[in-house]
Parts: sequence; structure tokens; C-alpha cells
Amino acid sequence: MENSTQPDVRAGGLVGVLAFAGIVAALMQTIVVPLIADLPKLLNTTASNASWVITATLLAGAVATPISGRLGDLYGKRKMILICSIPLIAGSVVAAMASSLLPMVIGRGLQGIGVGMIPLGISALRDLLPPEKLHSAIALMSSSMGIGGALGLPMAAAVAEHTNWRVLFWGSAVLSVIIAVLIWFFVPATPVHNSGGRFDFIGALGLGVGLISLLLAVSKGADWGWGSGTTVGLFATTVIVLAAWGWWELRTDDPLVDLRITARPQVLFTNAASVAVGFAMYAQALILPQLLQLPAATGYGMGQSMLAMGLWMAPGGFVMMAVSIAGAKLSAARGPKVTLLLGTLVIALGYGSSMLLMGSTWGLLIVSCICNAGIGLAYGSMPALIMGAVPPSATASANSFNTLMRSVGTSISAAVVGVVLAQMSMDFAGHTLPTEAGFRTGLLIACGAALIAGALTLLIPARKTAAQKEKTAESAPLTKV
Repeated sequence: MENSTQPDVRAGGLVGVLAFAGIVAALMQTIVVPLIADLPKLLNTTASNASWVITATLLAGAVATPISGRLGDLYGKRKMILICSIPLIAGSVVAAMASSLLPMVIGRGLQGIGVGMIPLGISALRDLLPPEKLHSAIALMSSSMGIGGALGLPMAAAVAEHTNWRVLFWGSAVLSVIIAVLIWFFVPATPVHNSGGRFDFIGALGLGVGLISLLLAVSKGADWGWGSGTTVGLFATTVIVLAAWGWWELRTDDPLVDLRITARPQVLFTNAASVAVGFAMYAQALILPQLLQLPAATGYGMGQSMLAMGLWMAPGGFVMMAVSIAGAKLSAARGPKVTLLLGTLVIALGYGSSMLLMGSTWGLLIVSCICNAGIGLAYGSMPALIMGAVPPSATASANSFNTLMRSVGTSISAAVVGVVLAQMSMDFAGHTLPTEAGFRTGLLIACGAALIAGALTLLIPARKTAAQKEKTAESAPLTKV
């Protein structure tokens, strides 16, 4: 059992190590992007089957994240972060050695499990840091998901373009080993607030089946056909299994996800807003790279190479990092609800500005930076809202569930934007390409999702910050005794 008292820690080193772990875990989401077109040839398979290299990571991460979060609450967050590094290392090695589809999918699935490091790290910060340093640390750790994705694209493109593709995975294996070593030496044991609880195996199985059914239907529905028996059957399975799962979770003494806590207005509306923010976040990651890479002869493409596209997108990651720190100060002064609301409005502004700025690489860079600034504000505030409404014994599972909600949003975004671009397409030099109107429609849908996230944020109950409470106490009149 891990320690039950808060240990003395060096805040800078702790936050740096956990943020680095989050960035590397997020890198696994974008590391294969430069290889997508070459995967069928590299793995001797079809393009449809090769898409499982990406889908496997999504599914494994979605299922493993709430499970690792609950185990972190029961047995210690540091212990579970270290355990998450094991499949991250193993998956990288398996993928690096793969020469066919099955081992590559297995390796990518193992890499997906490592994403659970991020919500576990955020929850560990609550246990290990003093309150005055918590907001900025949470904001940086939470934004590591976006930072890793933004920085991983140009790095992966450069490696794939100038060296053997296997170097990508050997490099990720080395980074994963470094993370495990750093965590072992620099992250102290975290308190266990719920040491008497039991792990809910039935709840884990039910949630896993329900999530896999949902995400498979959403991510593969366009390939299989939205009205096909397979897709409809998966959606029906999702409804039935998740309904039964909810019934079980409300009746067991130690649920995987405490639905009574998730029903609290602050948690409920934060999670709902997280789905919409996840949708809005992923839309620009799908659309802007395509606009940058499409031939200039289309009239709206920028004709950039994969490496150049990654470099144009990279500044957004640095903007997200910088803004997340400013957002932490705003959350400390005015509350994380204000920061989340501002973030959603900035995201909507970014997408709105794209209607005027789509015609140049510099314009797309500005759109990317504005959107990522809003994402940095939003992602940094959501864990603070969640942890402000749940007991210490449920921080890891509650944060993991919030991360899951963002993942559901990104999956829905991929499906919706994919359908829009497929339907609004044209024939160009023998290839089917999305039209300019299709890209504009996708960007406007994302703008609407950001505004919906803002509306949901307004429903979150307002709570006074420590600074506001202190100010109220100072201004209160003295009463005579």
C-alpha cells in the first residue's frame, strides 16, 4: 500500500516528469499519421484493414483509461502510471518489429493503453502538490494531450521521410523507458484514499463491451455502411450493454464509475461539454492538414509536403502550452468555469475566422493557433472542475472518465467530418477529393460544437474560488459580540 500522507516533493521536477509522460503518451496518437498512405504496402494488406492500426489505439485507450483510473484510486496513482508504461514499451517494440497487420495492430493496441497515464498524472498532482501550485500544474498536464499530438506530427513526418519507418517505434520505445525511469525516481508514492475498496470486474467488462461497440460503429460505420447490419447491430449492442452496465453500477458497492458522482451537475455538465470540446478539437486536426497538403491546382489546397504540413501545424502546440499556463492563473482568480467558457468561445472564434483565412498557409496557421489557444484553456480547466466536485477517493476514476468523454467526442468528430467530406467531394485528376465547400462545412460544424460546449458550460454551477472567498470575507462587516 502506498503512503497515506502527502510527501515532500519538488514541484518543478514532478510536474515536468508527469507532463513529459503525458506528451509521450499523446505522441502515440499521431506517430503513424505519416505512414497512413504506405501502411497497406508495408503490412501487405488492404487500405481498409490498415485503418485498424489507428482504430486499435483508439479502442484500447478508451477501454483502458477508466479501468486504470479506478485501479489508481484503489492501489495508488504512481503505481498505475508505472504499470501503464509497460504496455507502452512493449507495444512500441512489437510495432517496431512488425511486418504484417496482426502484430502491428497488437502493438498499437498496447500503445493505446499508455494514454491512461494522463488522467492518472493529473489526479496524482492533487495528492502531491500544495493548492497554490495545483492549477498551473493541472493545466500543463492536461494540455500535454494536445501538445504531444501537435509536436508529434512534424517529428514523425521528418523521421518517416528521412529514415526507416521502424525508427518511429524504436524511438517511442526509448522514450517510454525514459518515462518509466523518471517516474520511478522523481514521482513519490501517492496516498491511497480508498484502500478498502474492490475492483469491479463486471463493470469493467460491461463498459469495455459497450465502448468497443460504440466506437467501432462510429469509427467504421462509413466503411461498413451506416445502415448495414453490422453497424446497426453494434449501435443496438451499445444501447443494451450500457443500459445494463448503468443498472449494475448503481447497485454494486464498489462501482468502476460512481454514476451518482457523475450525475452531480458540475461533473455532468463538464463531461457533456468535454464531448463537444473533443469534437471541436479533432475537427481542425482532420481538416487543416488536408488543406495544407492538397495540390494548389485545386484552387484551395496549399500544396505542402507532409513534413512542411507538420511544421505549419506545430506552432499550435506551443500556443496551447503557453495559453494553458495563463488559463491556470485565470482559473485561480475567477474559477475554472470561466476559463472553460472562454476556451470554448476562443475555439469558436478560431473556426469562424477560418471562413476568411482559408486562402493561405499563414491564414491556416493563424486558425490553428487560435483554435489551439482555446483548446489549451478548455483542456486545462476541465480536470479542475471535475476534481472540485469529487472526493479524493474518486479523483483518478473521475478524471479518467472525463478523458474518455473527450475521446468519444473525437471519435464522433472523425465520423461526422468524414461523412461531410466524403459527401461533398469532386473528381480531381482521377482522385476523389473533398471540395472547398465541404471543408467550410466541416469547419462551421466544429464552430457549432464549440458554441454548444459553451452553452453547456453555462449550466455548470458556479463556485467561489479561494481568492473570491477571501475577498468576500475581507469585505464582510464585523459583528459585535
